[in-house]
Amino acid sequence: MNKIYPSAAAALAGIVKDGQTMAVGGFGLCGIPEALIEALHDSGVKGLTVISNNAGVDGWGLGRLLLTRQIRKMVSSYVGENKEFERQYLAGELELEFTPQGTLAEKLRAGGAGIPAFFTRTGVGTVIAEGKETREFDGKTYVMEHSLVPDVSLGKAWKADRSGNLVFRRTARNFNPAVIMAGRISVVEVEEIVETGSLDPDAVHLPGIYVHRLVLNATPEKRIEKRTTKQNPKGA
Repeated sequence: MNKIYPSAAAALAGIVKDGQTMAVGGFGLCGIPEALIEALHDSGVKGLTVISNNAGVDGWGLGRLLLTRQIRKMVSSYVGENKEFERQYLAGELELEFTPQGTLAEKLRAGGAGIPAFFTRTGVGTVIAEGKETREFDGKTYVMEHSLVPDVSLGKAWKADRSGNLVFRRTARNFNPAVIMAGRISVVEVEEIVETGSLDPDAVHLPGIYVHRLVLNATPEKRIEKRTTKQNPKGA
């Protein structure tokens, strides 16, 4: 089975539709599938529910899809660096399911592992737990969280072989493995593709069984959210 597609647009062709639930990897702008997000933008699909730690920044990453009103609802844990996100939410134009970061990661991991729900103490006694089942274990209250299984997942890895076995690079791993595992169909953008068998099995972070489509983006832009420089003391 050939998993490699010639472009991000080709990799999304036939699998993205209006009204889908999608998960997108990354943390801030680190480890986002830049080319796939751009192709999703260009596809014109709308009414999306997007599961992602955050929504990029204004005009980049998932922020591009907010500007074109392609996202109907976000399932996120951090929403503090996107003014358009804030504006749409406060105006009632964007739904938000606010989820603690660890809970969001576990909801995706559980979805990929075939676990329908789990219990956690995170959020007990807060608005996060409203309307959810709670149960006591060893005298402590836990809230039940349902797993997430998106229709399509878009992820980013550093390297893949032709079978889809993935290697992530440092902090760009972040949410990507859980996002890719959870998707009914998972599309992964990588910077290098090598022949099957050339990766050290001990170096593989996620096996290719979770990957349905691959696209090469050898020169991603990798924008930085905030660049801070330290001024040298006078006379230094």
